[in-house]
Amino acid sequence: MTNRPEKGDKAPNVTIPVSDEETVNLGKPVGPAHVVYFYPRDNTPGCTTESIDFSTLKPKFEALGAQIIGVSKDSLKSHANFVTKKELTVTLASDENADACEQFGVWVEKNMYGKKYMGIERSTFIVLADGSIGALWRKVKVKGHAQAVLDELEAILNA
Repeated sequence: MTNRPEKGDKAPNVTIPVSDEETVNLGKPVGPAHVVYFYPRDNTPGCTTESIDFSTLKPKFEALGAQIIGVSKDSLKSHANFVTKKELTVTLASDENADACEQFGVWVEKNMYGKKYMGIERSTFIVLADGSIGALWRKVKVKGHAQAVLDELEAILNA
């Protein structure tokens, strides 16, 4: 892990695919802001709940001009299946090489049952139009998180 950006820092200028034809630059929102949430894996309980919660609130984020981008190391094909199976409406980006994960400082050593391994720390970033990080959450607990992000985004954009 080479980087661990904090609130007020410039977001990493990294571009990753969202489909075979399209990419997204995580450091350059198209509108006033975008929300980038990193999650460990498609179709797992916490990741499914988080993605459904963000999908449910997507119209409220869009009303603020914000796009929601979920990022994991899963392939574009896995993302497509996840979106279809769970009827998700958020944009999912594939970071198979963990480039974005490393630049955002979410590719970390984890420990499960005494076994150490590298994985994605569930984290969320609000990236503002100027490319700065307006807010961030690390080691996210899923319950109520999407609403907390929406509330924070509203406060930032209406300040």
